[in-house]
Amino acid sequence: QVQLVESGGGLVQAGGSLRLSCAASGRTFSSSGVAWFRQAPGKEREFVAAFRIREGNTYYADSIKGRFTTSRDNTKNTVYLQMNNLKPEDTAVYRCAAANALPIGLAIMAPRTYNYWGQGTQVTVSS
Repeated sequence: QVQLVESGGGLVQAGGSLRLSCAASGRTFSSSGVAWFRQAPGKEREFVAAFRIREGNTYYADSIKGRFTTSRDNTKNTVYLQMNNLKPEDTAVYRCAAANALPIGLAIMAPRTYNYWGQGTQVTVSS
């Protein structure tokens, strides 16, 4: 089992920045990939970013490309999502997720790929 806990959400004005953290514990060595998803009220869960742990490859949704960056600190078993130039449409609950096996292709953006989920952290961007 892998436990994930997000933090760092909050209220920010448009154009501002936030850095989300996802602290992992448990059998973290069994995870091959980590991703960030978000879900706004009344909308489906949306892929934001992901990376492959061994290879270091990163993937980003078009909607946030160039504004968000995901990274990790192995010494702390923590993954980060740096969010810059935030927009009101970025308002959502952000959750991190870990996968035992990360497939090639579009499946990396599918929630069903991921085995473990954090509880989420709210990000609200005011206009």
